[in-house]
Amino acid sequence: MVRFTLKCTFVLLVLFLGVLIGMQTANDGIKKMKGYDDPALASAFEVNQSDQGEMEASVLGEKVTSHDLEKKKERLEEMKAYNVFSAIGKKLGDALTSFVNNIIDLL
Repeated sequence: MVRFTLKCTFVLLVLFLGVLIGMQTANDGIKKMKGYDDPALASAFEVNQSDQGEMEASVLGEKVTSHDLEKKKERLEEMKAYNVFSAIGKKLGDALTSFVNNIIDLL
């Protein structure tokens, strides 16, 4: 069952990366067909460095920053929403951490 899950996860990751690469290739093809650079056509995924030295990422034309993620996290905490998958992930992570620590202690 674990091998099946790993295989499915790997296949989904490869397909997702394939979609991103395909979108970028299609964007480049559209630019070549037009013959000029249109600022309305954004790349599928861009990473730039700002003047202050911070890294800025853009996915599908929307800028992603750590501040946005922190705001979303605060908003979720305010809503006091309970995420089952988050709870399972925390328990699994804690169990794995304790398991690895026990193995290291035995060695």
